[in-house]
Amino acid sequence: MQRLSSRQLATLVLLTLAWGINWPVMKVGVSHWPPLTFRAASIVLGVPVLALALVVLKVPFRLPRRHWPEFAWLTLTNMLVWHVCIILAVRSLSSGRAAILGYTMPIFSAVIGALLFGTALSRRGWLGVGAAALGVALLLWHEFTNLAGRPAGVALALFAAGVWALGTQALRRSRIDVPTLTLSFWMTVITGVVLSTGAAAFESSQWTRPAPAVGWAIAYNAVLIFGYAHAAWFSLARSLPPVASTLSVMFIPVLGVFSGALWLGERLHWQDWAAVALMVVAIASVLWPARSVAASRATA
Repeated sequence: MQRLSSRQLATLVLLTLAWGINWPVMKVGVSHWPPLTFRAASIVLGVPVLALALVVLKVPFRLPRRHWPEFAWLTLTNMLVWHVCIILAVRSLSSGRAAILGYTMPIFSAVIGALLFGTALSRRGWLGVGAAALGVALLLWHEFTNLAGRPAGVALALFAAGVWALGTQALRRSRIDVPTLTLSFWMTVITGVVLSTGAAAFESSQWTRPAPAVGWAIAYNAVLIFGYAHAAWFSLARSLPPVASTLSVMFIPVLGVFSGALWLGERLHWQDWAAVALMVVAIASVLWPARSVAASRATA
């Protein structure tokens, strides 16, 4: 597995914090405002943040026409399906459990990579996948009865995770020769247009002035999620092997569960603590640098 540079490690830590804490933030937002409208507002306000980053960093906005078909597929699988499905799922599920279901993505990614792309996983890779799967099962231990009564939310979250996994595999293999920040900007723009259209079509009758808590949730998503986190994730997904990039973010659902417990009063059990240890194993299995053959021989 590829070793992370200090910059990639810092990006991963900030990404984990931003996305992990965002699950209860989203729950607050969609509990008081229509879900598609909440997501669309967050994206619309996040686009100028991304645009400013491109200008400051002198990154070109241009996306050549020859890349449009592949770009459309990447947008659909990495952004559009995920944001529509998961924001609807968050409204019907607890924030922590929606995070857990959403972050079954690394498990889907490993299976898709093996079946569709012929990706051979090392023993450590399979160890990480197994630890992540067991950790997800433990986190859902006390929720199976409740989840059974909310099949639509569960199905939406799992579908979103599966499509995102496919998109991550496709993004890693993309031949689009433009900066990642440019891709992130136009993916966000297209997703914002589609979600805004959907919100106007299906939720306009529910539009009201957002409460202060909703306003803060929108601002958090605009700046930290759409202004930073997605671009950071796409950078990791394009520069790291798919299994390493996906399993490396497995601590996000754990953070989602614990932040939801602190903020929204969701109860914790021993299975949650055991899952923390398993997620650490999953992350370490793909990111801990292996001893090289030369080093092993030298030691011998």
